[in-house]
Amino acid sequence: MTSYAETAGAVQTADTAVVRGPHAVVVRLHVNGTPRTVLVEPRVSLLDALRDRLGLTGTKKGCDQGACGACTVWVDRRRVLACLTLAIACETHEITTIEGLSDGVDLHPMQQAFLDHDAFQCGYCTPGQIMSAVAFLAEGHAADDDQIREWMSGNLCRCAAYPNIRAAIRQVRDAATNHLPATAAEGGSARPGPAGAGPASGGGPDATA
Repeated sequence: MTSYAETAGAVQTADTAVVRGPHAVVVRLHVNGTPRTVLVEPRVSLLDALRDRLGLTGTKKGCDQGACGACTVWVDRRRVLACLTLAIACETHEITTIEGLSDGVDLHPMQQAFLDHDAFQCGYCTPGQIMSAVAFLAEGHAADDDQIREWMSGNLCRCAAYPNIRAAIRQVRDAATNHLPATAAEGGSARPGPAGAGPASGGGPDATA
């Protein structure tokens, strides 16, 4: 499968890159499988571009300092903190938000599991929790509750719904292990998570974990 980066062409090097800004510039993003164009200053974060320019408000602004995980999205199927990632740095990369996780009206198994286990109270952190949970299951870091706690530690829940969040993750993990429907609802979606997802990063799409 050809990645969006391969389709869009190689990223420019430091020697060939064109200086852009400080005024607003056209930034071309690929969000949830759809090409999008925004006019933003180079300093604008991916979080602000998604919420304020593209109207994708499912990604939440919590601390705006990379400490709470509420803004977690995927860039090239890796978890990143959108508040610490520049929108302009995501050109030629594939961005996935919570709005792109479901398959039309069919919820992703993790979304359904959060409903089944009441894994939220206020719900503000829930999009980031779900995006991280799907990714780290694909990473293979959910052997037991200790691993779930560790690999979800970057996503804070101020309502302390952690036991329910772990239960939701276990439901999806166990259903995948046993090749069963991944939701408690009959005929639940089997939509897969990100292949080759990596640990959350606030350093942008090219950051290493």
